Amino acid sequence: MVKLFKHLQNLFFDNTCPSCKKNILIKNEYICLQCIYSLPKTNNYLKPNNSAEVMMAGRFPFERIATYCIFSKEGTLQPLIHSLKYKNNKNIGLQLGRMFGKDIHNSSFVETVDFIVPVPLHKKKLKSRGYNQSEIIAEGISSAISKSLSNDNLIREIHNPSQTKLSKSQRWDNVEGIFKLTNPDQYNNKHILLVDDIITTGSTIEACAKALLEAKNIKISVATIGEAIYL
Repeated sequence: MVKLFKHLQNLFFDNTCPSCKKNILIKNEYICLQCIYSLPKTNNYLKPNNSAEVMMAGRFPFERIATYCIFSKEGTLQPLIHSLKYKNNKNIGLQLGRMFGKDIHNSSFVETVDFIVPVPLHKKKLKSRGYNQSEIIAEGISSAISKSLSNDNLIREIHNPSQTKLSKSQRWDNVEGIFKLTNPDQYNNKHILLVDDIITTGSTIEACAKALLEAKNIKISVATIGEAIYL
């Protein structure tokens, strides 16, 4: 009977956690509770001058920067992000975004935010992948903090190679000048929350920020799901 019950569970709940590969039996959940509890959360939205802010200091003017978890090659978060980006598992991004959003909801970190803006993909990359993982995360955050998503003003107008295997200097050269605001006036006097999946060297975030600064009197904050602890 036990074997039959487990077989029926697998039949009707064909949903496994990308991190530990165990079955998830809760509807509309895509990360198991054990892995959720083992995520190396930073809670650094509560900590001004956290490590991400120190890394980005002086590179562009920002209000705050927060990261949800530490990202490492062998950590709990890595297979979740891999599943989101390369295995069409958009629900992972939505759940991570919602969890992060619930943490920062009602905090001073997002209190004055007007728009949530995902780091954009080039249209060629978007066509091949079918979706923008940063936008999926941003949707999850938006649903949790009730702030408007703006996904068509900041665009990536140059199709650049992947950043994954590039050095720090190569990463900056790879993203310099590739982003553009189609309508800077839309963000005049607004506070923007720029959202990405992982911050490693910060080169992509910096390049996006330089494009966003075409808007007058804009304020920029940054939120990413992962903060890489290696380069």
